[in-house]
Amino acid sequence: MILFSLSQLIRPLKRCLISSQKIFVLGLPRTGTTSVCAAALALGFKTAHTVYIQSTLDSAEFVADTPVFNDYEALLQQYPTAKFIYLERDLADWLSSIKVLLTRMADRLLTEHGGFFPSLKRCYGEVFNPLNKQTMLDDAHLTHCYLSHKAKVMDFLQRIDNQHLVINLSDDNSYQQFCSFLGKQEKEGFEQLNVNGKVTAWKQIKSPLKLDSTRNGKADLK
Repeated sequence: MILFSLSQLIRPLKRCLISSQKIFVLGLPRTGTTSVCAAALALGFKTAHTVYIQSTLDSAEFVADTPVFNDYEALLQQYPTAKFIYLERDLADWLSSIKVLLTRMADRLLTEHGGFFPSLKRCYGEVFNPLNKQTMLDDAHLTHCYLSHKAKVMDFLQRIDNQHLVINLSDDNSYQQFCSFLGKQEKEGFEQLNVNGKVTAWKQIKSPLKLDSTRNGKADLK
């Protein structure tokens, strides 16, 4: 009789739970991350818009927003065959939108105790450093943050051998490029979501392929 330890049985099970396909979206918040996630769902990908637990990070095929826009170097180490999509947005449009978002998030984002999950606060704090109620409304500071983030992402994409795509959702051919990159036939195109400063569109989307960002409202990623 061959006996297996519990750890021997669990290790293969964990490997099975990790999706063999990973597409990470490196665009900053307010560059169209919700729209591309909705499009990925429609194309048949298990999708997460923001991830705060390891199990979702492992099982998802398509992931955007926090922590991806900041932690892409570490994610490549975890998932070495991943593909990457960088979302650009016209700077003037992004500035007006990100200021609304940061202002709404300010109290929970800037508090030392409580507020948002640690990984969210860390990612925003690093990308928008220094982040406070003054800098989050400063066009010069936010422009620097956007351009600095873009430069780092472009350097990252040039250094790796992984497949990657750079698109601006306002371009007429962006959806065609998106589908071609993913190896999927085109459907209805990108839906413009979370317009006029809204941030709740993802919560309203229903799909069996939509993955939870948390486990019962709790996080395990730092």
